[in-house]
Amino acid sequence: MSHEDKVFFGNFIGVLAVLVVIAIVFFFLADTVTDDLGPNPEEDALVQAKTEENIKPVGEVNVGTAPAAPSAPVAAAGPRSGEDIVNGHCAACHGTGVAGAPKIGDNAAWGPRAAQGIDTLLAHATDGFKAMPPKGTCGDCSEDELKAAIEYMLSKSGQ
Repeated sequence: MSHEDKVFFGNFIGVLAVLVVIAIVFFFLADTVTDDLGPNPEEDALVQAKTEENIKPVGEVNVGTAPAAPSAPVAAAGPRSGEDIVNGHCAACHGTGVAGAPKIGDNAAWGPRAAQGIDTLLAHATDGFKAMPPKGTCGDCSEDELKAAIEYMLSKSGQ
């Protein structure tokens, strides 16, 4: 072994020894600072209760028996008016012009559409057109109800 190697290993051992002494000092210092702080059973019970409260289920699933079938069939309410359909479903977009939807009352926007004919407009409403999904936001609307809604919007737009 050369002289430089012996000097290197001597310095290395010296630095390592100093680091070990510092670690031991920190260990005993931390032990004396925290030695008097033992677990507090009252605080542990409070923490446990709060934890249980935070992780309890929000609801329960009921997999009981199915409700009995109604004795008499429920009568259908009948077709809704065009105004009801527009106010309940179409006005969300056609009332504000969202995503390029022609606004109700805008004669200039509805004029070219009215020229296409009610059958074309009904096909667009039923199948979807550009940003409008099929049946707009009225998935349970019948063809007659959609047609009534289109006719209502056209009448409100001067067509």
